[in-house]
This record gives sequence, structure tokens and C-alpha cells, in this order.
Amino acid sequence: MANNTITAPKGFLAAGLHCGVKKSGKSDLALLACPAGAKAAAVFTTNKVVSAAVQVCKKHVKSASISAVVVNSGNANTCTGKRGLANAVKMCAETAKRIEIDPHNVLIASTGIIGEQLPIKKITSGILKAAAKLSASSKAGLDFAKAIMTTDTRPKQAVRRLEISGAKVTIAGAVKGAGMIAPNMATTLCFITTDVAITKPLLAKALKSAIGNSLNRLTVDGHQSTNDTAIILASGLAGNAERIGIVSQCPRYKRFANALAEVCDDLARQMALDAEGATRMFKVVVKGAATKADAAKACRAIADYPLVKCAVNGGDPNWGRIICAVGSAGVKLNPNKLACKLGPITVFKNGTPRKFDKKKASKVVSQTEHTITVDLGVGMASDFCYGCDLSKGYITINADYHT
Repeated sequence: MANNTITAPKGFLAAGLHCGVKKSGKSDLALLACPAGAKAAAVFTTNKVVSAAVQVCKKHVKSASISAVVVNSGNANTCTGKRGLANAVKMCAETAKRIEIDPHNVLIASTGIIGEQLPIKKITSGILKAAAKLSASSKAGLDFAKAIMTTDTRPKQAVRRLEISGAKVTIAGAVKGAGMIAPNMATTLCFITTDVAITKPLLAKALKSAIGNSLNRLTVDGHQSTNDTAIILASGLAGNAERIGIVSQCPRYKRFANALAEVCDDLARQMALDAEGATRMFKVVVKGAATKADAAKACRAIADYPLVKCAVNGGDPNWGRIICAVGSAGVKLNPNKLACKLGPITVFKNGTPRKFDKKKASKVVSQTEHTITVDLGVGMASDFCYGCDLSKGYITINADYHT
């Protein structure tokens, strides 16, 4: 059976286990290792309040080689002051000690409750156990994906395989995220591995582009986390280096970048469908905008509008809520040319309601995924984003989260 986890690319080992951060007994510590060393790139939250893990990771990712990533769930280690920062540094040092590398060659991420100190003794004990369990098996990769989860109901993984310079290259990813998700960075914890040989600057460029067109397009609740981190590690062991690795923005780079974008888009869709309380997702496409910025603003206004999200939850083709969201988005539009489609069904055109089969439209909205298209009628710019429905489950999950 094929390995479709983050240990699928050559050179990677993983582990995941329960160390005691979560009172539920669920897995809460994950470890990813690349013994041969990997080139690394990352993108982080743009929230002005960031976790201790983000502070440390931003420094360490500049290292020429990265050999490990340590992740804890159940505790964000945010707003925890000097002690929290010291604990993040200690997690890196303990990981480095166990797999005999320099602490600066370790990246770190945390997710969970804000404002509580890490139970550092439990975590260091967990790192010791995780280091002993490191494996290249698909089970180990799945254990990693499970250990990074918080309110997620299932692990989220994606893999793509392609050929570059005659060598088989694999890209694999694992992501967690169900709430506090809004555009403007990864809005989650995302870990990607690949065995392609590529320069560090080009790896960073490919990651930024892939995240920009996937995880960056997802909005669940319009709120951005303090811990958002997306990391990619490239071991260079695929064999394409023997035929010259990716050192320029050539066709080989484009093939790799496209496959990476597919992995990230796959993960973003899985997140939308596992958003807190979500039962279905939708894509919003806005075209005919005066500027790209207006198109993006209108997309997010629709996807974040609670009444639109509730209508999707009820399978209700209530296009009036969509038009209302666009009208209040503060973007340039022509009311006399404004149009809206639910899937393939035109429900509003040239500022006028269109006759349509409401049962068919309801079926479209009730699908696991559908597309809302809006034309602003003032230009040629367009953009898109992903959203999900708003259910009673969202309130239940977030009302009970802390306890």
C-alpha cells in the first residue's frame, strides 16, 4: 500500500504520541526528522501577537540546514512571556540533544490554548519517547498528522508524485486547522516534505506562491491565529540533483511549484470541510472587478458573511444575502450590471432577479462543494476564496473549547 503521509518523500522520519499536554489523552506531540539535513522555508502569521514558537522558528529557519521539526498541540505557548520563550528554546534544545544535532537546526510549532504555560517536563519526556519512535513508515506519518490536531475531527494529508530530470519526486503535506482561520497567511499549522533538490530561495518562492493560492484563500470565521506556521523541508534525495537540481525558474521549477500548489490546495479544501461545525464548503469567485484588491475584498466579504454561511448550511439559494454582502464590501461595482450564479444557475443578472428552479438551486447549495460566482460589472480583475457553512456545531465547539 502506498505511503501518502509526510514520510513518503525520501529522507524523512516521523513520530506522534500523547505526552500529557491534552487532558483528553489524545496525541499532542509530533516529531519530524531529516537525518541528512534539509533546506527549509516557512511563512508565518501576520498577527502582531505571536507565539514563542513562531519567534524561535523565524530565527531558526534562516539556518542553511534543518534536521527536525518539533510540534506540540493542546497549548499555544502564546502570551506566556520570558518563561514561554525559554520553554520554546528548551523544546528545540531537547530535540537536538535526542537526535544529536545543533538546536538551531530544529524548527518548532505550537497550537492550542492561549495564555497557559507549557507543561515542559511532560513535553521533554515526550520528545525523548518520540525520538525513539522515529520511523519512515506510513503509520508514523499518520501518527504525526494526528498529533498536531486540536479541534480537527480528522487528520488531513495530501501527496503528489511527479518526475523531474528523470527522477521521481514526491511532495507530501500534513495540516491542522478548523477554527481561527482567515486569509492573510497560512492560518494553520502546515508541514510539507519533499525530496526534490532545489535552492533555498526557490523553495521559499514556491511555498509562498502555493500558500498564497490555497491556505491563504480559506476563511472559516474571519479570525487569524497567533501561531500560524507553514514549513516545507526539502531533503534533496530524489536524485534530480545528479542531473542538476532546480537552480532557476525553469520549466522544472514550474512543474515542482505547480505540484506543491496542488498539495496545498488539497489541504485547504480538507480544512474547509473540517472547519469547526462545517458540513459543506463553497468557493467564491468574483470577476468584473475594477482591481484585484477589490475582487479579493468582495470574495472575503461574501465568504465571511454569517447570513450567507447560514444559508449554505440550510441549503437555501438565498442570493439576496450574497448581493447584500457585496454591496457592503466597500468595493467599486455597477448595480445595473451586477450578476450572481449559484453553481451553473444564474439567479441575478444586470441588477435584476432571474427566474430559476429553486429546487435545483437548493440542490446545488446543498452539495458538499459548490461555487458562488459574482460579476461586479466594472472591470476585468478577478479573485477567489474558499469558505464553509456556519452551523450550530461551531457555537458548541467554541463555547466548550476552553473547558
